Amino acid sequence: MLRPAVLRYAVTLPLAALCSLAMTACGGSADPGPGKAPAKAQKIASGVTVKADPALHAGLSEKIRSRKVVRVATDVPYPPFEMFTSVGSHDITGIDHDLGRAIGARLGVTFTFTPQKFDGLLPAVQAGKFDVVMSAMTDKKERQQAVDFVDYLNAGPGWLVKKGNPIGLSKITDVCGRTVGVQSGTHHQQLLKDRQATCEEAGLPPIKVLAFAKDSEAQLALRSGKVVADFLDEVTAAWVASTTDHGKTFSTVTGDAAVGPHSPSPMGIAVAKNDPRLSRSIQRALQSLMDDGTYLKILKHYHVPGIAIPKATVNAG
Repeated sequence: MLRPAVLRYAVTLPLAALCSLAMTACGGSADPGPGKAPAKAQKIASGVTVKADPALHAGLSEKIRSRKVVRVATDVPYPPFEMFTSVGSHDITGIDHDLGRAIGARLGVTFTFTPQKFDGLLPAVQAGKFDVVMSAMTDKKERQQAVDFVDYLNAGPGWLVKKGNPIGLSKITDVCGRTVGVQSGTHHQQLLKDRQATCEEAGLPPIKVLAFAKDSEAQLALRSGKVVADFLDEVTAAWVASTTDHGKTFSTVTGDAAVGPHSPSPMGIAVAKNDPRLSRSIQRALQSLMDDGTYLKILKHYHVPGIAIPKATVNAG
């Protein structure tokens, strides 16, 4: 999973800081025994402490309670949702990781994250290799045929362009006839396909779309001039623009005129359909974190409280 240093967007912090900021319990706690929820509260982020709810723990399947682990597939890096803590590290942090660890703590289990390619995330869950996906994945009707989604965030698409927006991108037709990048298998790739009709109606040539396995590869293509823009989540675009080379390399372009019309689609935690108890438990745990303010504290930690949703829904996309 090694990436060029400038595209890792890693948070390089001393170990002590990571123990307080990343959603990992650096200090171990006593093993409560098989099937039992730990009684001790877990400090999993700066200012955030989560205690297990025995009733929610009891709602999990016996398999999960015995294992004490929920196996999570994620695509890294896609900052600020998932990223490595430092260059060369395999330790993960980010919004999805932190929320997952908080949900796990409330359920009395541990969410363990393993990097996978984005277009292989759902097949891996369907094959039983993982229990859930947390990877800024859009809840879409067609994906609901394969998994159930516990919705937890809402964010729209945006463009990443070279610093200062030298191509003057302000409306969707500005990319007609140009080459743009996008991550393969994403909702954004489908949106670009839909935009081709807009170019045709305007009498302009179609958008030339280059799909990449990783969004970091699309960003490399933008840096080198292979593409003129990268189409991705607006939150990630803003994070990349502000953190890469101290903000000197990229800019963002957002808004309906630039990205084209789109229906709000929540991001969801994808859960295997053969374990409805797990999706219900995750929904209830997430709602409890929303109700007690933990959820919003985590989003504020990453400076994105605006992507919060008021209620943990299921398959609302």
